[in-house]
Amino acid sequence: MAQPGKPQSYLVPMIIVGVLFFTLGFITWTNSTLIPFLQIVCQLTDFEAFFVTSAFYMSYFFLAIPSSSILQKFGFKNGIIIGLGVVIVGSLLFIPAAQSRLFGLFLLGLFIQGMGLSLLQTAVNPYVSLLGPIESAAKRISLVGIANKFAGIISPIIMGGLVLKGSEELRVKLKTASGIEMDTILQEMSNRVNLPYIVLAVFLVFVALLVKVSKLPEIEGEDNAVVSAHTRSSVFSHPNLVLGIFAIMFYVGAEVIAGDGIAQYGKNIGISLDKSKYFTSFTLAAMLVGYIIGIIAIPKYIKQEKALVCSAVAGLIFTLLAIFTSGYTSVYAIALMGLANALMWPSIFPLAIKGLGKFTKLGSALLVMGIGPGGGLVPLAYAALGGEANPQRGFWVMGVCYVYILFYALIGHKRQSW
Repeated sequence: MAQPGKPQSYLVPMIIVGVLFFTLGFITWTNSTLIPFLQIVCQLTDFEAFFVTSAFYMSYFFLAIPSSSILQKFGFKNGIIIGLGVVIVGSLLFIPAAQSRLFGLFLLGLFIQGMGLSLLQTAVNPYVSLLGPIESAAKRISLVGIANKFAGIISPIIMGGLVLKGSEELRVKLKTASGIEMDTILQEMSNRVNLPYIVLAVFLVFVALLVKVSKLPEIEGEDNAVVSAHTRSSVFSHPNLVLGIFAIMFYVGAEVIAGDGIAQYGKNIGISLDKSKYFTSFTLAAMLVGYIIGIIAIPKYIKQEKALVCSAVAGLIFTLLAIFTSGYTSVYAIALMGLANALMWPSIFPLAIKGLGKFTKLGSALLVMGIGPGGGLVPLAYAALGGEANPQRGFWVMGVCYVYILFYALIGHKRQSW
């Protein structure tokens, strides 16, 4: 069981978790590159291209509860290794997908990747939350979140540079190409994903071996929540958790639109894809700044629930700017949503699992389930409402997300009974 009074004992586990958060971030934010990449390679509409996020994130919805069962049976450490193995399988599936240029096969690879990441998310988030006092959990999540967001910054730079190199020139060529010429251009571009995903699979094997040889202590639910757990027969009797699931859903939707959607938005307002493919790095850089603020400020200067209030209000302000400005000004407003989003997950997660006791692992799995509809359905609503015809209109979806998160920050997390 974790000893919250001795945080110095957990330096090595925090480093290992930091490596895992880096891995989660790098893989997750490759989606921002895959959306425009697959739109070209598979000749998709904007709406169809956003099924990239749907396939990836909906796996969280279906796999979160099984992930909890796996962690109960095998423990955190072995569960992490199993999760990494599943991600490796999904990554290698990109090779036959590239050869066939079948969008469905790409989506299957993304779904399998998401399965593995679902298990990893279910394991590492409560792990770092309970690896010390719950009141400072947001600070610890922010600390390892730096690794996650740094990976998110470099992911579109690396992947965009490799698979979208000269993409604007290729788009121009495809407008006049047909038959064998078009097929050759598309196949050459599709093959660009082979090397990056082979390298990714090798890196994941290394991470799995690192976890295998490391000494990660097992942790249990909060000691101070045992009485509460005995008096409640169901995990759903905790309103802070149930309302927190929806908060996670809307947060993830907002994060995915601001991160994965910003490059597509830039293209839709007439900015060259050779430039807009790097816009996700702007959003993630803003998130990184937010995490650093969280490390410094929480809980010394501001409580995590107050940080969540400020984040939701900032998100609403940046949303209105994105809607009512134009050009690069609107792009910068979208990127600044990363700053607003930064402290949402670190604040929502510990507030939602607080007091769950024996239900902590199951509660964590349910929160991870919220990632599914958040990343899988909310961006589709954004694409359907906006898209190429009216790209800024889609950001009203973001407004809905931030309004609910504000409700959870002010009222929802305080509910102790229905």
